[in-house]
Amino acid sequence: MKPHAHEPPPAPLRAVATEARHDSGPLRDSFGRLIRNLRISITDRCNFRCTYCMPEEGLDWLANDAILTIDEIERLTRVFVSLGVEEVRLTGGEPTLRRDLPEIVARLAPLGATGLRSLSLTTNGILLPRLTPALAAAGLTRINVSLDTLDQKRFWQVTRRDALDQVMAGLEALEGYRTISPIKVNAVAVRGFTREEDIVALAGLARRKPYVMRFIEFMPLDAEGNWDTDQVLPGDEIRAIIHARWPLDVLAGQDPSSTAVTYRFSDGAGEVGFINPVTHPFCRACDRIRLTADGQLRTCLFSIDETDLKSPMRAGADDLELERLIRRAVWSKEQKHQINEGEAFQRASRSMSQIGG
Repeated sequence: MKPHAHEPPPAPLRAVATEARHDSGPLRDSFGRLIRNLRISITDRCNFRCTYCMPEEGLDWLANDAILTIDEIERLTRVFVSLGVEEVRLTGGEPTLRRDLPEIVARLAPLGATGLRSLSLTTNGILLPRLTPALAAAGLTRINVSLDTLDQKRFWQVTRRDALDQVMAGLEALEGYRTISPIKVNAVAVRGFTREEDIVALAGLARRKPYVMRFIEFMPLDAEGNWDTDQVLPGDEIRAIIHARWPLDVLAGQDPSSTAVTYRFSDGAGEVGFINPVTHPFCRACDRIRLTADGQLRTCLFSIDETDLKSPMRAGADDLELERLIRRAVWSKEQKHQINEGEAFQRASRSMSQIGG
């Protein structure tokens, strides 16, 4: 795949010397990538049934005793932060379905004193009108709200829920809390569903509201396994649609490990980003790992293998043993996903809602 026009051609990603040690120092994989970003799924349950994610009847949810407890989440996060993780995002499923979510945030927020720079949440937003005050008070610093269309009927078509008004009310509630910033709105773009009118309307939202709008290419993480390359609406195509309406300028000095390439409207009216894992993979600078709701460490969104942290922890493993397990898993982190490599690509061992976004 060709790089973005503003990016130099990527240098090949090579494994570091085999004698390099990975049992001390910053958390690093065998390709030399520092791991600074951890996404923690706190539940696999969801109150939406998005067509690109799961069937209408839902999935077989994990039993309550299979899911990490608040104490276990706090303990593992402390270990990860001690190893150099600087950003934590709480995901699901739908994380706001956990009644102890504000307490989880309150337990993790003090880790800012030991290296945690960002504590964020990804949510569908439906429960934010009620939860935002508690989340802000607990110490949440950033948020991503999923929103694929501003059209009431089409919102129901994609989510199978009549909840657009509640999501918009949740976004409005966030505007009252300056400590939660930025407010990012994420739209999954699917060819055959996402129309030019949807793209323009969502981009317009970023022009009149204090939100960073981001468009995400559809990835092969649906539970029913129906993904096809023909359903991918490339980010470059979306950007061209927006640019034709409102000219865009790429922001300078962006973090190379970021999943998004962000642009500012030329008239200064806001920002819009593009997350293009299919057409412009960003694996070579990936600094992310994931912890599933049942305590499995995944070093890539598309991993086939997982490392069990929950069972050793519940069996009495101390923090040093957990650190060894984490370091060993991270050292074996995949070089890249293989979505564009035909038969070489293997689908992830779980769907997105089971992994955590």
